[in-house]
Amino acid sequence: MAERYKTEEGWRCEKKTSNHRRAHWLDYQNPATLLLTLVTTDRLPLFGYLQGEEIVRTALGQCIAEEIEHIPTYKNASAIEIYSYVVMPDHVHILLHIHERLPKHIGQYIGWFKRQCTLIYQQLATASVLGVNSPSSMLSSSTGPVLGANSPSDKFFPFAPEYHDRILTRKGQLANMKRYIQDNPRRLALKRANKELFKIHQNISLNHLPCTTLGNMFLADYPIKQVIQCSRRLTQEQIDMQKAQCLANAAEGVVHITGAISEGEKQIAQALRENGYPLIVILHEGFPKPEDPHYRYFKPQGVYFEACAAGKLLLIEPDKELLERKDIVALTEAKVGHIPHESQRYRFVAMNMIADEIARRINPEHETN
Repeated sequence: MAERYKTEEGWRCEKKTSNHRRAHWLDYQNPATLLLTLVTTDRLPLFGYLQGEEIVRTALGQCIAEEIEHIPTYKNASAIEIYSYVVMPDHVHILLHIHERLPKHIGQYIGWFKRQCTLIYQQLATASVLGVNSPSSMLSSSTGPVLGANSPSDKFFPFAPEYHDRILTRKGQLANMKRYIQDNPRRLALKRANKELFKIHQNISLNHLPCTTLGNMFLADYPIKQVIQCSRRLTQEQIDMQKAQCLANAAEGVVHITGAISEGEKQIAQALRENGYPLIVILHEGFPKPEDPHYRYFKPQGVYFEACAAGKLLLIEPDKELLERKDIVALTEAKVGHIPHESQRYRFVAMNMIADEIARRINPEHETN
């Protein structure tokens, strides 16, 4: 089990490869609503291809969809209900609900599902090899990816090992997740149409600060930028006043920068996004590392995705070494005094100092000081 540690927000676990995360408090047999994500081996586009904002399924992809619907018919699986699913070219999302306790871990049923999909793949590949049906009619569409006579049918598994799960626990999550699943093809189309906006850029220097970025880099060069900083002690009335001022400034062309750390900062960032204003966000959890298998497929989630596709978002992850750089340490300690550098408070204040420095980049007001 991953090591757990205490933060100001509560307990957290050290990061693990997403396919190997499991909730320690759920045995995956009791009633629950889960979003399961299974990816193909080597993320090969086995199940279809994008046409406009729609996924055209291969014959294999169509069979995978039918097999998802059959999961509740497996032995002792009648307590499983499939709420929604989507078959993408290189992965599937399955939203399901366990109505009553299952005799086995949900992973056992997913294992059976994956074995059935492997058998289906082998049958299709063998039929193609024997010439019973053409590759285009069995394993591919005429303009899609072709899996023909050279497909390694005996030893190839369409799905990669393991799977990722997300447990839905809050009110409103179910409806939101159903929309997310059905919106997957459109989101893929947006990402492919705006590749540069969704590309992670390493070793970017912003006002001599080494960073990793994703999104619209032109926002970093915008001449008028303002940092959003809200004390945790602010009342809701004070937050609302600051929010109104930020919205007014944004309407005048100001680009805001925030770490979205305190409740006030989160509310203001949300208001700016919902009103379509550009935003620069300093990340405190960061991007996956290049060696992470999910690095190539990383994309902002939820409303951040839409803002990124519209060119209204820039995500910035400062290099970890910045938190210990002498000038950042001096700025941080001048603001809050000396506190342990390993503490979350130091990290958050240091991030705000970094946001201040980035705000000075190509800002005429600061250049004349």
